[in-house]
Amino acid sequence: MSAWDGQRVVIIGAARQGLALGRYLARKGARVTLTDQRPSEQIPEAVAALSDLTIQWALGGHPLSLLDDCDLLCPSGGVSLDLPLVIEARKRGLPLSNDSQIFLDVAPCKVIGITGSAGKTTTTTLVGRMAEAAVKDESGRMKDKTTDVLQPSFLNLHPSRVFVGGNIGSPLVDVVDDMKPEDLAVMELSSFQLEIMTRSPQVAAILNITPNHLDRHGTMAAYTAAKARILAFQSTDDVAVLGHEDPGAWSLMGQTRGQLLSFGMGPLPEQVSGTFYRDEMLYLLDRQTEIPLMPKSLIGLRGEHNLQNVLAACAIAAAVGLPAEAMRAAVEGFTGVAHRLEFVRRWGGADWYNDSIATAPERAMAAIRSFDEPLVLLAGGRDKKLPWADFADLVHRRVDHLILFGEAVELIRQAVGESGTGERPYTITRCPCLKDAVQAANALVEPGDVVLLSPGGTSYDEFRDFEARGEAYRTWVRELT
Repeated sequence: MSAWDGQRVVIIGAARQGLALGRYLARKGARVTLTDQRPSEQIPEAVAALSDLTIQWALGGHPLSLLDDCDLLCPSGGVSLDLPLVIEARKRGLPLSNDSQIFLDVAPCKVIGITGSAGKTTTTTLVGRMAEAAVKDESGRMKDKTTDVLQPSFLNLHPSRVFVGGNIGSPLVDVVDDMKPEDLAVMELSSFQLEIMTRSPQVAAILNITPNHLDRHGTMAAYTAAKARILAFQSTDDVAVLGHEDPGAWSLMGQTRGQLLSFGMGPLPEQVSGTFYRDEMLYLLDRQTEIPLMPKSLIGLRGEHNLQNVLAACAIAAAVGLPAEAMRAAVEGFTGVAHRLEFVRRWGGADWYNDSIATAPERAMAAIRSFDEPLVLLAGGRDKKLPWADFADLVHRRVDHLILFGEAVELIRQAVGESGTGERPYTITRCPCLKDAVQAANALVEPGDVVLLSPGGTSYDEFRDFEARGEAYRTWVRELT
């Protein structure tokens, strides 16, 4: 749909995505109803944010009667497709959409879409920084782009402005009317958004696919299928970027329709261009030509997974013709995104880190591998029906003290099991909540340790989201005296 005047649209969820879409559609003349399971007294800010627009509210539940006056149903990303309202809409043959789909429908410029089980926010942020550095290029010293970018078989963009958003920051539908054809949008996409979408960005990147969100998708096959939709509607003129060292992402190689790029620590597959790492240097391979991009020493992020994120960002940037100098400018001085291996403070002779974004065991494992120092690990939260066996094995090899908190305490405790005499983890402490876990870490910590919050579970047992959990952790750590 693009002619919205008089169209009857029901939006489920009055959070960031739902509010942005409601604002956009109401301004386009649609008859918008916004429904949320929370009553009005719990979301006064949301109601106030759209008070200048003609929007109907249905709060405190999702009555099926909303579908009696509906042309289009738009579930926000956090809304399960098992919701009775969604199931009934499908039975009635009503179309589904969301803010990301509608943005792609109307965006006048080229769009980069980035998804993955881990690393997508850091990678999206880096690609945005690279594009912004290239924009600054256009009036300065980095104007020559003929020797260090992928050449004619790929996109060769010279963006005037860059917009970054989607699953991070602001939904891009909020600013689509400000965009022009010569601009570039960089968009993070989650599996929740992708599973109902029927449009793909011109550059579609899948970083990795590892167990995550099985409480929502049910099976790895369903989760992978949701991720794969970012590729499904590309044309032969488009570009796909897949991590070839991740079996889940690389298994989708046969579903690409246009050009294919890749990235990884080791050599690239035969006949595939992209980025790789060798001898402390990151390279771009453009067919048979190796282009040095930057030394590893330029990267200020900890961990091999972050090196992979930089390689991914460089491959994506190369896919749209951004110069190597812009890639270097974006990486230099970049110390990461909040709640992602974020350094909080040094206290008790130890370095305290906030990795609240780690809402799956796989992500917590990547964080653990980023440190060689003795580790005090805070893990827990709410489980997503994910396997913990590999996490438990790594804990026995790398974690000195394990502090568990939240709903998943006993689940993780059982997965880790017992330690032999003198074996890691030397202690396992159970706590009902994160604040108690911080206090327990403070009692255990010794000079030279790293205290790492990398939960492996979601925050919903105690907090609104992982950001609220990370902010609380920061506050409590900074209050330690």
